[in-house]
Amino acid sequence: MIPIKDYAGPRRRLPWITWGLIAVNPAHFPFHTPSPVYLTLITAMFLHAGWLHIGGNMLFLYIFGDNVEDRMGHIAYLLFYLFCGVVAGITQVAVDPGSSIPSLGASGAIAGVLAAYLVLFPLARVRTIVFIVIFFTIVTLPAFVLIGIWFLLQFFDGVAALSNVQQGMGGVGYFAHIGGFVTGLVITFLLRPWLRPPASVSYPSYPRHPDSTHPSDWWR
Repeated sequence: MIPIKDYAGPRRRLPWITWGLIAVNPAHFPFHTPSPVYLTLITAMFLHAGWLHIGGNMLFLYIFGDNVEDRMGHIAYLLFYLFCGVVAGITQVAVDPGSSIPSLGASGAIAGVLAAYLVLFPLARVRTIVFIVIFFTIVTLPAFVLIGIWFLLQFFDGVAALSNVQQGMGGVGYFAHIGGFVTGLVITFLLRPWLRPPASVSYPSYPRHPDSTHPSDWWR
């Protein structure tokens, strides 16, 4: 599933941290292993394995990050993003300490952003491309459905990756995603009473059948 647009209500400030993170991620800098080596938990967040990897990550950050930043504030959002990314990296190392595959990418930090969006905007509508074998369709899903399915896929794929059959296949840091998501979920639940209230409690409408309010119209 690929999100292409969300409807979480108006934002009240420009998401310049989100835009800045997207700009820094595609940038090319000379890279040297930092000292001490544990700083790679931060630098690895800004390195990716290819354009498809970075494109997918930045799309999710672009769709979901701006509204989370609007609720948290710029500095708190940046610290939240970095903290989720660091915990994500630690989680992956703890689960698979003997791996020789480099752990790169912003996925763990973005998983934390998805968790925050789930807590703060669970009923927001998200236009999503859904692939069915070689075909695809575009549907509008509630955020809790889209993000919930994403997390379940990460969890079950992570469990499968621990088996002997899947060991060493793919090189995807599923447990980094899980660690970042759980961290973001817990932090957002704790911070929610102190966060800026949403600009609007209602979400913009999207095309549905005339005069219909049935929940099944969410999927159309």
